Amino acid sequence: MKKLNRVNSKGITLIELLVALVICGVVIAGIYRVFVAQSKAYTVQDQVVEVQQGIRSAMEILLRDLRMAGYDSDGTTSKISIANPILVGDHSATVSYEYDDTHRHDITYSLMNGSLTRQLTIFPDVGPSTTTTDTLLENVDVLNFEYGVDTNDDGAMDGSWVSAGGIGAGKVVAVRVVLTAKPDQTNPDVKNWVSPRTLTSAVTLRNQCF
Repeated sequence: MKKLNRVNSKGITLIELLVALVICGVVIAGIYRVFVAQSKAYTVQDQVVEVQQGIRSAMEILLRDLRMAGYDSDGTTSKISIANPILVGDHSATVSYEYDDTHRHDITYSLMNGSLTRQLTIFPDVGPSTTTTDTLLENVDVLNFEYGVDTNDDGAMDGSWVSAGGIGAGKVVAVRVVLTAKPDQTNPDVKNWVSPRTLTSAVTLRNQCF
């Protein structure tokens, strides 16, 4: 009898398949870990940029209002007078200025439930006042005010910055603001990796320097 020749067929054994699957799994897991790390890094960086921009925007609005403290046109048609250009506090401040001939604006900056708020009260020469409150920045840790005082009426700041309790009989001619905020803390990645950001700015009260 003639023996049948076995045909050698090439293929993949079960062991080779399992090894290939393990290698693919390791590669996919590595790619996934890199993707997750990059995603977290992007989220953190995005939150850092957002909070920095928020602090700068809020500070710009605050300084703009501070520059207006004490403004009074003294025009012949004006019915407004400014008795208290600025009411000082260590963690809040209120500025008062003439908006037009018949309206005075009083603006108070303070912390309310962890948010920087801007409260605008409009006083007309006739009729009741109206008040609106806006939130400028959330997740605020620190809002501090320090003051530059003129004690000899030369229109310039004397000495160093003082707290509200150290002003005495001098006139406030400058204000330094320290504002610290942090990103939204609901994201654990941001909470664990992003520290609060602080911005310090000073402004001269131009209407008080005379």
